[in-house]
Parts: sequence; structure tokens; C-alpha cells
Amino acid sequence: MHAIQAREPGDAGVLELVELPDPVPGPGEVVARCTAAGINFIDTYRRSGVYRTPFPHVPGTEGAGVVTAVGDGVPGVAVGDRIAWVDAEGAYAELVRVPGGRALPVPDEVGLDVAAALPLQGMTAHYLAASTYPVGEGQCALVHAGAGGVGLLLTQLATLRGARVVTTVSTAEKAELSLAAGAVAAIRYDDLDDLTTQLPPLVMRAAGGPVDVVYDGVGRATFDASLASLRRRGMLVLFGGSSGQVPPFDLQRLNTGGSLFATRPTLGDYIVEDAELRWRWDELMAAVVAGRLDVRIGARFPLADAASAHRALEGRGTTGKVILEVA
Repeated sequence: MHAIQAREPGDAGVLELVELPDPVPGPGEVVARCTAAGINFIDTYRRSGVYRTPFPHVPGTEGAGVVTAVGDGVPGVAVGDRIAWVDAEGAYAELVRVPGGRALPVPDEVGLDVAAALPLQGMTAHYLAASTYPVGEGQCALVHAGAGGVGLLLTQLATLRGARVVTTVSTAEKAELSLAAGAVAAIRYDDLDDLTTQLPPLVMRAAGGPVDVVYDGVGRATFDASLASLRRRGMLVLFGGSSGQVPPFDLQRLNTGGSLFATRPTLGDYIVEDAELRWRWDELMAAVVAGRLDVRIGARFPLADAASAHRALEGRGTTGKVILEVA
């Protein structure tokens, strides 16, 4: 099979198309022919060595396709089934080995490209809005990078739960996308000289006061402004660091800010059990089928051009989801 591999850590240029042996399912596993693979920031962290990763390394954990082989001890999955996956290692490949209990069924009404775009970012948005800080009626949330893959989905899910959402974006086009997803306001921060002092007043003006929760996947650049935008006993949910990792800070700031909460969640801790994984996936699929959740695929690249896909994502010029079209 063809796959994308990095022989050593580095920038996007280390990614190359290679031939590798076809995977064979072991007990409790299935193999699927990948139709599309999702591109995520965590892939770039592993490729570059920010996250400890063994090399040579085939990136990716997310995608969708059709089952071609089933190992022993996998009930409920058959050859020909349409499935998606969120945590199958080596997903930038024509064939992907998937743990049987983590094979996510894709309804016939949902395209495999859409299914490939949804597992990681969709379930991230789901756990943020439904579990980490279960936002609801009468509350207001600030979502940074509101036109990104997680941002667009999170805005929709929070709105479906009855919350008002204010977002930050970097261009007029992204503002339009964010508003179309349900945001009550999309604040352009690209013209601000000092986010820490200038952004919170704009957020409070749009929200009618400090917000209940900030969902922050940007990190270093927005962290101080996020804390300053929260109401007393509000929560900062730092779920990523696209602008860089937040440096250590004095916890006393949470006290002086109004007994604030701060958490650094990760998807893996919210889908540990197969049952929880399926609950999140089934809710997302139901919303897509019902037309209540729009999944925007902002850019498509062929498998062989994975390096360009990584550059596009790291350049923060994308909107929605970036996918690799494999088959």
C-alpha cells in the first residue's frame, strides 16, 4: 500500500509518499480501505517532535473508509461496512488497521469524506460543550478561532444547547463563516495591537458582560485575554495551542480574576470507554443526518501532497476541516 511517512522529526518537508506492507488485522481488529483521512494539529506536533513519537512515523489517527478484512473476536463489523475512526495509528495510508471496538458506523446518508472530517474535531467539540463545561440556556461562551474546524462545530453544538456564542476570527471571510454557524458576534482580532487589553472589552460588549466559559484552542496568543473575559467563577477551557503552548503561570491569577477555573482537557480522556466514544459519535451522526450540524470541509489534498496540507494548516489560513483524499 501507499502511505505517508516521516523518517525523522522536522517540518512538513519530511513527509514523503512510500510503499509499506499491507496491514493484516489481528484479533479484535479490522482493516479498512481509507477513502479520506483527517488532518489535525496534533499530527503536526507529532511530525515535528513536539510530542514524543517513534520514527519512522506514519501520521494520522482519523479517517473513514470501507472494511476489507475482519480479525477474530470483532462482533458487529463485517467486510463492506462503512466506518470511521478517531484513534487508529497510521491513518495517512491506503489501508488502516482499526481496533474493532473503535470502528464507528457511518450511516448511508453521510458521505465518507464528511465522516472522515468529523471524528476528532467533532468529538472534541462534543466533549467541550457537553462534558468539560456543559454549556446551556442563558449562558454565553467565547470560542477562539471560530472559523476553524473545531470552532465551527463547537459554535453549532453550543448553540443547539441553547447558549449564545461569541467568537474571535482573523479575517472578514472567517467572520462570515462563524456568524453563519450561529455566533451572535465574530470579533476580528487581526487588527488589535494588544489582545490582552483590547479584546476583553470587545468580548464583553458583544456578550453583554463577562462570559461563562472560554473555549481556547489557540493558546499562548489568547490566554491572557481569555482569563480577562471570564465572569466570576467562570471557566477557561484550554484545549489546544495553535499559536504556541501557554507558559507556566501563577495560579494566584485565578483567585484575583474572580475564583476562576482553568482546565487543559484532551479528547483521549473523554473517549476512553467504547460506550462513551459511541455515545458522542451517535449524537454527532444524528445531528448531521437531521441537518442540524454542518460539517465544512475547507480544503482537500491528495494523499501524496500531505506536506502541503500540513503547511496550509500550520499557516492558519484554512477554514473548517482539512482532509487528505486517499481513494
